[in-house]
Amino acid sequence: MLNFLRRPKPRTTPSSIGEDVRVYAIGDIHGRLDLFDQLMDMIAQDEAARPPLPRLLILLGDLIDRGPHSAQMIDRAIALARSSANVRFLKGNHEEVFVAAARGSAPNAAAFRRIGGAETLKSYGLPTQECAAMDEDELAQWMLSHVPRGHVDFADDFEDMAIVGDYLFVHAGIRPRVRLEAQASADLHWIRGDFLKYGGDHGRMVIHGHSITDDVDERSNRIGIDTGAWRSGKLTAIGLQGTERWFLQTRTPLIRKKASHPMDSRPFQKP
Repeated sequence: MLNFLRRPKPRTTPSSIGEDVRVYAIGDIHGRLDLFDQLMDMIAQDEAARPPLPRLLILLGDLIDRGPHSAQMIDRAIALARSSANVRFLKGNHEEVFVAAARGSAPNAAAFRRIGGAETLKSYGLPTQECAAMDEDELAQWMLSHVPRGHVDFADDFEDMAIVGDYLFVHAGIRPRVRLEAQASADLHWIRGDFLKYGGDHGRMVIHGHSITDDVDERSNRIGIDTGAWRSGKLTAIGLQGTERWFLQTRTPLIRKKASHPMDSRPFQKP
């Protein structure tokens, strides 16, 4: 008799982060340090209104590109890491390409520029017109010479995923029906369609960014919190305690309008 593959059913019991910790996870920041500072103030106010509990802060990746303050955002993240052990940083596809480009890969320097890296390099001191005029080899050499190695190493050390209680935190998503220990980094940083369309149980509730939606994308098996902060002015955090969940969002005027980047759906070329 043939054994047919059945789609796992969604969870029937509420997911819990645990009762001994309060978690805040923040979606894709993309160089909007102004929004990150606002959201951190909102988190502090939210915490002050709740009973004291240890806090874990998780940043879901894509701290850089597109927005105006990527270098400054990495500085802020480094300061956070030094001031508290209760913060975790997950690697996004933009960090992946940034690290490869800044370590001298010309093809990845070209890809980095196409997915919003020109704004990042401007924050490191490279004027936009000069960036556009460089070929990929010149761009890679500029990054080798001008992007602080501490920033590159810090971004490269970001984790691929974090597990807390019944929740899995990851930048893009996971490959359905594949064990967590067998997941490929490329999927964790880049996946969209197969993950977003899957309605079965992943074993844990997945909190992710990467795929922009107008508001929180809350499903039975996943919650997407990338609300396009770099262009919408709306940076989102999810708060979790026990089986409770809530959301915090900034709301500011648009910084600019820009077409989506087609390279965002493609894995980078390994150096």
